[in-house]
Amino acid sequence: MSDFSRMNRRSFLQTAAATAGAASLGGVLAACGGSSSGSSGSTVTIKYWDWWVSQAPWVDNEIKLFQKAHPNITVKKTTQASNTFDNLYALAAKSGNQPDVSMIPQKPNFNIQVSNGWFMPIDKWANDAWKQKFPTGTFHEGNNMFNGKLYSAPFSGYAPWLQLYINNKVFKDAGLVNADGTVFVPKTWDDVTHAAEQVTKKSNGNAYGLGFGNSSFNLLFWWIELFVRGAGSPGGAYSMDNRVGKYTYGSDRNYADFLTLFKEWKTKGYFHPNSMSMTDEIARANFERGKFGMTVGGVWNQAEWSQHNFTDYTLTTLPSPQATPKAYFNYTPGGTMVALSSKTKHPDEAWAWMDWIYSPEAGKRWVSMGEDLSIFSQNNDPALVKFKPFAQYVSTAKLTLPAPDVSVRNPQTANVQVQAVKPDLGDLAAGWYTGQISDLQGSLNDLQARMQKAQDDAVKQAQQKGYKVNASDWAFPDWDPTKPYITKPGS
Repeated sequence: MSDFSRMNRRSFLQTAAATAGAASLGGVLAACGGSSSGSSGSTVTIKYWDWWVSQAPWVDNEIKLFQKAHPNITVKKTTQASNTFDNLYALAAKSGNQPDVSMIPQKPNFNIQVSNGWFMPIDKWANDAWKQKFPTGTFHEGNNMFNGKLYSAPFSGYAPWLQLYINNKVFKDAGLVNADGTVFVPKTWDDVTHAAEQVTKKSNGNAYGLGFGNSSFNLLFWWIELFVRGAGSPGGAYSMDNRVGKYTYGSDRNYADFLTLFKEWKTKGYFHPNSMSMTDEIARANFERGKFGMTVGGVWNQAEWSQHNFTDYTLTTLPSPQATPKAYFNYTPGGTMVALSSKTKHPDEAWAWMDWIYSPEAGKRWVSMGEDLSIFSQNNDPALVKFKPFAQYVSTAKLTLPAPDVSVRNPQTANVQVQAVKPDLGDLAAGWYTGQISDLQGSLNDLQARMQKAQDDAVKQAQQKGYKVNASDWAFPDWDPTKPYITKPGS
């Protein structure tokens, strides 16, 4: 999984809730007292920012436990909306008022944030014993280390970040059950087509086979990401194909094949007719109420549905044209989540809170509360998970494999700043779905050319600044996307 995709996976855990109405949440769990950590009995207040909305119960519980264990430290939490977080943090950094501990903004690249002086190295506290808790290869230059100094660490484990969700009752009402009475679970593109047709026809207009909500942000990326990977396109919706080191939206027929099928589902009336106009929040509610039988989303849905006492669903992932996927979800060892402000007046106390977040015990509670996997594999045993849908999610971890890591091969690639391209793949898919685009292949070819130009231009700009990078840094011709790939420095 690329850094971009990994960050999307985490940010999508709350984006739906945040964009649905939580512009900015402030939660001061406790507040008091002095600001000096040197005086006996005084209380230090640590400011902490995140963008987690649906994960707030876990965060709040950890703050409660942390403050009980550290009675002289108070954590003041502020939850910002993810779509404004980057700008708000940049403004806070500019004025010197950034929080002591914070989730790391998604833009600009982390190395740029470090070079701007936003964050503090944690090597003073993160000794070898601390690092050894994490999986092998977690810490490396160009990812969470810069100029030999460590700034952050990953928090969540690796699993397919998108799933196809199935409303069990809708499927049973449509007769989509196996001989033993269990719900039929689609595995292939044809299975999904069959199930969508069956639900739509058997419901007498009360339900549709498929649905989504696209008005708040473009979810068509998710559908492409989920369906083309198993077809053998390891770049998915967001990344280039690292076998060749290029974008392949036009040259890889899987993109056109899936989008053609996607449009066919719409033409045949299998999609809920309001999919493009309703929000993702409304779509999740409609799925819960049985208005359609299948939707694409992630594990972040589960907490909300559980709050509504909706648990009668099943999930699967990597639906493919064939029974066996030709590529899987990817990850690259490393990652980041929170970091310490370079301006904090209480570095030891700020580190104490950061260290608490990254403890295996906090990770275990993260899994037990059904939030996601933990970076610590001992916390991710499906047998220890009582909630069946979340156990299904945990068991999908085997469908995520380590992939080529450009930053390990050449850490200087962190200085390649690729500019966003518009219209993007999501815009193309929306135009195709609504009929505004008629030449699918031509549009895919054009997008591929624009994406590749943006990449090539960024490489040239980095070279002009003196960085030793090359377009070939992104190409790994020996990579088989059905097998784990371990990148070696300089390889």
